[in-house]
Amino acid sequence: MCGRFVFYELKDFIKQMHQYELPFVEEQEIDFSANYNIAPDTDIVVLLGDQSKYTLTLAHWGVIPHWAKAMPKVRPINARAETLAIKPYFRHMLHRSHCIIPASGFYEWKQTAQSKKQPYYIHRADGKPMAFAGLWDIWKEDASAAPIVSCTIITTDANREMKFVHDRMPVILEPEHWKEWLDASKPEAGKLLLPSKDGALALYPISTKVNNPKNSQHDCIVPYDDSNETGELFRV
Repeated sequence: MCGRFVFYELKDFIKQMHQYELPFVEEQEIDFSANYNIAPDTDIVVLLGDQSKYTLTLAHWGVIPHWAKAMPKVRPINARAETLAIKPYFRHMLHRSHCIIPASGFYEWKQTAQSKKQPYYIHRADGKPMAFAGLWDIWKEDASAAPIVSCTIITTDANREMKFVHDRMPVILEPEHWKEWLDASKPEAGKLLLPSKDGALALYPISTKVNNPKNSQHDCIVPYDDSNETGELFRV
């Protein structure tokens, strides 16, 4: 799964969109600031696909289906790739509304022998921004209410690196596949919902301060020496 992630590279992500000839519009001026501990129910940067139109905007992380009569108590932040076509919550989005959620990396917690969980930071081995495959929808409480754009991150089986900490991982799209995924009308887009290639990711332990989403500064991703009982951080 993916329950917390990091994003501080909006300029680099936009540069990649230009590089891969992915024209987009900004629906609104995005008030962006780096966040090293993004939690659910946060407004996050997304690239929405709508036929051949791509829109860079903010969306609520935790999808709200358009058919909901009231704000649901459960707003899924993740959707399993294997069951998208059969789950009522997601199947209406599968061939209609795809999105990309840019990230610099994400967190996962590994169970240790001491019955504690050690957090790890996972990022691309090449240092480039990630692009999570996602689904999105628009919900309105009533006819006069402002629409809420929301999204969810699609997950799949873990690749070799991720299996060290967890059996699931977000679907991370390679840049050459971004446009293909955003075109929800193409059935073959579903073939992209696979684990990253072995060797594509790197990870290392970090401080447990990341457990609290109020801690959202750069020191969240500083490597942590898990053999150091004092829990001091060190830079590499």
